[in-house]
Amino acid sequence: MPSVAVKLQSFIFKFNLKQQLQSRIQASPDEADPSCVTSRPEEAVAAANPTFSDGVATKDIHVDDPLGPLSLRLFLPETVVSGSDSKSRVRVRGEESYGGYSPPAGRGIRRLPVMLQFHGGGFVSGSNNSVANDVLCRRIAKLCDVVVVAVGYRLAPENRYPAAFEDGVRALYWVGKQANLAEWSRSRWKVGRDIVNDSFGASMVEPWLAAHGDPSRCVLLGVSCGANIADHVARKSVEAGKLLDPVKVVAQVLMYPFFIGSVPTKSEIKLANSYFYDKATCVLAWKLFLPEEEVNLDHPAANPLLPGRGPPLQLMPPTLTIVAEHDWMRDRAIAYSEELRKVNVDAPLLDYKDAVHEFATLDVLLKTPQAQACAEDIAIWVKKYISLRGHEFSY
Repeated sequence: MPSVAVKLQSFIFKFNLKQQLQSRIQASPDEADPSCVTSRPEEAVAAANPTFSDGVATKDIHVDDPLGPLSLRLFLPETVVSGSDSKSRVRVRGEESYGGYSPPAGRGIRRLPVMLQFHGGGFVSGSNNSVANDVLCRRIAKLCDVVVVAVGYRLAPENRYPAAFEDGVRALYWVGKQANLAEWSRSRWKVGRDIVNDSFGASMVEPWLAAHGDPSRCVLLGVSCGANIADHVARKSVEAGKLLDPVKVVAQVLMYPFFIGSVPTKSEIKLANSYFYDKATCVLAWKLFLPEEEVNLDHPAANPLLPGRGPPLQLMPPTLTIVAEHDWMRDRAIAYSEELRKVNVDAPLLDYKDAVHEFATLDVLLKTPQAQACAEDIAIWVKKYISLRGHEFSY
């Protein structure tokens, strides 16, 4: 059973969460700018740090397109530079002093897989630059040796479905667009100084991703409701096929997905009042997220087991699913993983004993041995699909 400390933290967390959700319901839609709500004032935010002070450099990217701004945070592990290449770590661009990493030009540059990460928060809270998400992404970037792109999707109720799901797909296409812009720029000028005009206006080549990202080895990682977004993005990538080139989604990781349905499972009945996220509170979050005229727990965004959902499951990428013993959402995630295995998709399931929902990602639980072990387990499995040929890991 979870410790007394975890039970106390859960009680406080649930009380605060219910208060926040009630305030969202009572708030007027005019009180916020719908196009910009990707975080909440009460969220503790970690500042971006473009130096490798702790082994990972970070920077924030803001993308404008017709659907509105898209917020991204990049996490670049220090392994992209050699120990002796200290001059490339801090540079001065033009006349402007830039105290962060700039990729060297014209030398052997290490390219890493790209991982798109979607934070949790029940679609109504959380952010890609929160302290908790920053710690998680740094940990994953180091262990998996990948460039992590954390997506700051629009939050509900200001932006209901399908806003968050659209932002996930937009982030994937942005990675593909960056790869194409970088390839174009290499034949003309130095990477990182180009501005290319297309139908959406001016597009800047992102130097970290252009120099070090390998979009042909792309992994999706979703936490709680972010797992629902990741699964949607995976489906859209399958449907897009070669239109996404050079991006290829080679695997996805679903960490305790935020699945639900109208017919309750055994775990939804037995564990309805479980730790941190009880079922009643999560149903309230779904009501804030789904369109008011479509509040149905068998909505495609909520229930992955609905018949007729495309594309066929056998076309889905390898999928690692993580569940917790004391999580009421576990049964539906397990069932989805089983359905994938039935059609010969590599879809292992990791079930953590004495664990609660978000045991590896919640701020008060991030430093536990179980959280660290979970990140290491993810890295072991992911490396099967992102390691270059001849360097595969067994699992």
